[in-house]
Amino acid sequence: MDKKKEYRELSNVEKQRNFLTSEEFPEGPFGSPRGKTKPVENKSTRWEDGQQYTSAFTYEFRNQHENVPRQDPGAHLTHDEDDKE
Repeated sequence: MDKKKEYRELSNVEKQRNFLTSEEFPEGPFGSPRGKTKPVENKSTRWEDGQQYTSAFTYEFRNQHENVPRQDPGAHLTHDEDDKE
């Protein structure tokens, strides 16, 4: 047992650390006096390498939607289709 097993995080844990989402109520509960005079901040801790905000308006599993055209008439192009109109 002197050999250490190589440990690696699951992909969803790594994504959760790197792709941040906005807080629903960053200033606290509705009507709360907490932080009334203090401006809302994006993040309370230091930024780590690889961290970025992700939008709620993108596909969660992009690889499942890759190279699949939109089926709704009049829908805008997906981000993997660069000017293919």
